[in-house]
Amino acid sequence: MQNSMPPLSALRAFEAAARLGSVTAAAEELSVTHGAVSRQLKSLDEHFGVALFTKAGRGIALTPHGERLQNGVGEAFARLKDSCATLKRDVEESPFTLACPGSLLARWLIPRLDRLHRELPQLKLQVVVSESEQPGQHMDASATLAFSEPPWPAGIEVIELIPEQICAVASPPLAAQCDAAKPESLFANKLLYTASRPQAWPQWANAQGLGLAPLEEALSQGQGFDHLYYLMEAAVAGLGVAIAPRLLVEDDLKSGRLIAPWGSIETPASLCLWLPKQANVRASSPLMEWLKRELVDEH
Repeated sequence: MQNSMPPLSALRAFEAAARLGSVTAAAEELSVTHGAVSRQLKSLDEHFGVALFTKAGRGIALTPHGERLQNGVGEAFARLKDSCATLKRDVEESPFTLACPGSLLARWLIPRLDRLHRELPQLKLQVVVSESEQPGQHMDASATLAFSEPPWPAGIEVIELIPEQICAVASPPLAAQCDAAKPESLFANKLLYTASRPQAWPQWANAQGLGLAPLEEALSQGQGFDHLYYLMEAAVAGLGVAIAPRLLVEDDLKSGRLIAPWGSIETPASLCLWLPKQANVRASSPLMEWLKRELVDEH
């Protein structure tokens, strides 16, 4: 049995021609050629097996069959137009929600949040703390900003912004007791770490050519913290040597609150912007470009 529903493109051409009473006017409105509209109308005549239009002077007029079709098609396209306009308005007026781990939010994004709002006022940005250790799992967020490394999960677009660097940091008095030429000198101090990043110290030690055995012994005598914010405050207080992403301690290093005696090393991770496949590209693109500019300016 022949499909009773003709192509939508043909119905669109029919609706415009019926409303305007002219093939030429319909072609101009639809930004196609006169011949393209004529072919669409002819395909409808063939589909239904009846003529939908008749010539009327220089224009065209609906036949009785055409009038029947126009009654339903006109209403359908009007409702479709209203639905599209409503959706577009809702999307443009809805806030863009950015999920972000608490440490990244507190130590990097919040100090720059006022500038972000000023430079991207149309974004209507709302920031929420990502409770999950796995980026992209905040289902209600428009995007997630987090440090992460491949492999990436399916159904998510991941934009890598900058490679992650980590560094061992200490308060100025404690750093003065460390030998910058001998990374192993840090083992004379208590090591501070967060439970969420167990790989950080081993990555740093491996890059410095240090053995894991003395590191494990030092960590067994170290101090763990639930959040990086507390870890950094402990380092500033001189309680030990901490390991952290350089981006999150950059302001402390510039101000002299913390010292990185042995520099930084690069990890397999990157600071990434995670976007659902159905993400609002018009909203996310300005944020992505802003983040890239901000990060380049700082590095």
